[in-house]
Amino acid sequence: MADLVEGDADADADGGGDGGGDGGGGVGRTDREGLCGELAAALRKGVRGDVRFGAADRALVTMDASNYRRVPLGVVAPRDAEDVAAALAVCRAHGVPVVARGGGTSIAGQATGEGVVLDFTRHMNAITAIDPEARTAVVQPGVVLDALRDAAGAHGLTFGPDPSTHARCTLGGMIGNNACGAHSVAWGTTADNVHALDVLTYAGERARPGQGWEGLPERLAEGLRALVGGELAALRTRFPDLPRRISGYALDALLPERRTDVARAFTGSEGTLGVLTEATVRLVEAPRARALAVLAYADESAAADAAHLLLPHGPLTVEGMAADLVGRTAAAGLPHGAAWLFAETGGATAAEARARAEQLVRAAAPATTGAVVVTDAAGQRALWRVRDDAAGTATRMPDGTEAWPGWEDCAVPPARLGAYLRDFRALLRRHGLHGAPYGHFGDGCIHVRIDFDLLSTDGVRRFRDFSGEAAELVVAHGGSLSGEHGDGQARAELLPKMYGTDVVRLFERFKDLWDPDGGLNPGMLVRPYALDENLRFDVLPRRPLPVVFGYADDGGDFAGAVRRCVGVAKCRETTTGGSAGVMCPSYRVTREEQHSTRGRARLLHEMLAGDVVTDGWRSEEVREALDLCLACKGCRSDCPVGVDMATYKAEFLHHHYAGRLRPAAHYAMGWLPVWLRGVAAVRGASVVNRLTAARPVAAVAKRLGGIAPEREIPRLAEEPFLRWWGERACAGPEVGAGPVGADLVLWPDTFTNHLSPEVGRAAVTVLESAGLRIAVPPKAPCCGLTWISTGQLQHARRTLRRTLGLMAPALDAGLPVTVLEPSCAAALRTDLPELFPDDPRARQLAESVRTFAQTLEELAPHWQPPRLDRPVAGQTHCHQHAVLGDAAERRLRERAGLVGELSGGCCGLAGNFGFEKGHYEVSAACAEEQLLPSLREARRGDATTATAILADGYSCRTQIAQLAGDGPRAHHLAELLAEALRA
Repeated sequence: MADLVEGDADADADGGGDGGGDGGGGVGRTDREGLCGELAAALRKGVRGDVRFGAADRALVTMDASNYRRVPLGVVAPRDAEDVAAALAVCRAHGVPVVARGGGTSIAGQATGEGVVLDFTRHMNAITAIDPEARTAVVQPGVVLDALRDAAGAHGLTFGPDPSTHARCTLGGMIGNNACGAHSVAWGTTADNVHALDVLTYAGERARPGQGWEGLPERLAEGLRALVGGELAALRTRFPDLPRRISGYALDALLPERRTDVARAFTGSEGTLGVLTEATVRLVEAPRARALAVLAYADESAAADAAHLLLPHGPLTVEGMAADLVGRTAAAGLPHGAAWLFAETGGATAAEARARAEQLVRAAAPATTGAVVVTDAAGQRALWRVRDDAAGTATRMPDGTEAWPGWEDCAVPPARLGAYLRDFRALLRRHGLHGAPYGHFGDGCIHVRIDFDLLSTDGVRRFRDFSGEAAELVVAHGGSLSGEHGDGQARAELLPKMYGTDVVRLFERFKDLWDPDGGLNPGMLVRPYALDENLRFDVLPRRPLPVVFGYADDGGDFAGAVRRCVGVAKCRETTTGGSAGVMCPSYRVTREEQHSTRGRARLLHEMLAGDVVTDGWRSEEVREALDLCLACKGCRSDCPVGVDMATYKAEFLHHHYAGRLRPAAHYAMGWLPVWLRGVAAVRGASVVNRLTAARPVAAVAKRLGGIAPEREIPRLAEEPFLRWWGERACAGPEVGAGPVGADLVLWPDTFTNHLSPEVGRAAVTVLESAGLRIAVPPKAPCCGLTWISTGQLQHARRTLRRTLGLMAPALDAGLPVTVLEPSCAAALRTDLPELFPDDPRARQLAESVRTFAQTLEELAPHWQPPRLDRPVAGQTHCHQHAVLGDAAERRLRERAGLVGELSGGCCGLAGNFGFEKGHYEVSAACAEEQLLPSLREARRGDATTATAILADGYSCRTQIAQLAGDGPRAHHLAELLAEALRA
């Protein structure tokens, strides 16, 4: 920690020292290290799967998506049930607790632990069987829900429960928490859809919970019979009849009139009873068509009061949210109102689904302020994304204040929801707190993130007091403390308020029958930790660290920026395109948690904590995890909370290499603008090209420059763009001389100027054909991108300070700045103001930046582009997706008759990333996700109408040239238009 706070002697007192160094387990550091060594050796001897006890491996699983943090001894990824049994035997022999973990998206803290974490996502993620006739599937616990839904979809079936994390949560985690999702009004909770389970107890006993006692070990069956027989009155009268009663153990499922459903009672036990190794689940018929009725209401209470009245009409979903969650941008596409219900209907045909949706609209009409029925799939996906991302977007209040789970997902009888929400809002006001409730209104289940101050003693006290009063409010309305995510550590302490102490003792007896040694997920559900213990914020430094970027949205605090990651793990989605966007390309290739945005954020959190990752900015664990970050900026837009890992990586590299030698690639490619300017100054491009074309010379150059040997060194332009412009007749006004009469400034970025000047020349042709007068700086400005991406931030600041001076006349004239290279445009738009947060010129230049298409649309709205009438394929630059948006480019292509979609995701080159030694395989694998298959498909098309290959980014064009084989080269959109104009 010392190098993080630069010798601040009070760092430990301020929460930056050991914090929870022993993970709350009370084991000294020396004893803990000895135990780790013995345990790891024994596990490696007995388990065929992965046994990982390194600092990074432990750091990655200290947290889930909750407020809590517990440090494990190690992580085991078993290959099968035999591995699970072997791991349990070793842990039992050493007296070490075990926690089963799926996607790690739990919000109550139950996916963290001090002992050994069993990670089921790595190997035990198979769909063993699907029986369409019986409508069942057999799955391992690490299967991601969407994988099961896709496989079942081939038979017209689906798994009914569908949490918003459906693209990354696992079936094991869903069974552990009794997850529900938006469609529970139609298909129930996970417990309603479980047929039988295969589990192992901590003692190593095999059990197959289903209906009846037959699948259980005799000891366990006898004990459960006695418990049920002796407590029939309590089991029949003390458990609320709610669609979303998730709190506690479902002991009433063991009643004889409920068919002694042991599988149902086990579901929702949060890994405290046994370790799931396989599950047989029920499938339901998926509607062939769906429609979405969006119903607007005057306020949240009106929507909540109306939700249960829609249920008799048989909707698949009734979801609710208010304007304080949706925000102005999303609300613009919704019917007029201040709160909305999303009511989905299904049918055998699109007409039938629409008719049912329209029936809902008519039924709701007396209370609504507007309504719309959406039937097209793309429109429905866009609306559902607003809802799916709520778990992340709700973590920030409209003013940027942090908001946290903790009181996350209670449920009340649906008819009581409106009254409950009114009382809940009043409770928030009494405590001076704010939150944006949303969720499953049709089931009476509410999610909310609240702006608790969990960094101060007074704030934590308020968190505790509020939680107790909120629990009493829920009970007063006949509800359940948890309606979806389980109790974990967040609510288990409050269970006596809901059930009374006598029923809570029944829970303890139930737990002890299954797990008499208390080895499975201790501290959850029964005999719980206090709800304000193990808070993950306790170990973070209390004062902002000295950093280079401004982190304006996080109060200038790097720790605040890292805290943005709440663990919802959208970055772990493995699909590409669509709602998945760009993030996180290296994770999709490696499937390693440390290469996800969440994993990297967790390592940075532990670097700041200093007890697991102990070397601060010098940490090799963090450097290794960030090494495969492509700095694609995808997380900046695709992460629901706007984590910006590219910026965090640049910050880390700046500190990591401060005062010491950097990798050769940082000098070779970080200083690329300097080398290219030098070559251009002596007119040496042709010489350099001849030398690098010679294989022996190129091999030496690549070895010295830290460049991947598989890469070809790009050719330099013998006539840079600025030289061409300067020699051009009537070149027009220069920025440095005062841009009198100019409409715009054309930015000659390093790539356009020295490597692809044909793009700059083409842009001039098109812009002038549109009647625009162009000014160009007399000297090449620099956006600092290559220094930023390699973490050479002092060089970046010096370069950008010169750039601001060079661009001063254009800024004074208020001219837009057209940037042809998306990565440079993104750097100017985002990195520049973040490196100069107090310089108004930086914000002015950032706001002046326009892409090529944006320039034409804004400055020449009536100009008609030439018609090309050709199909297109290619790549949307990841920085364009994340920072700039491509709506103007899409509209320009449409007006020019360029038909087709460009690939999303990331091309994989990502500037210097794909050229650096050791990155080639990941770079090529990223390209193979979408880009290269789309190009191969394009080449199989109609030969009479050649597909144009489009890629506005120099990196994307280079990746296509080097990996796509023979075929037409990729062009910037300006080149295609200029070619048509010249013709």
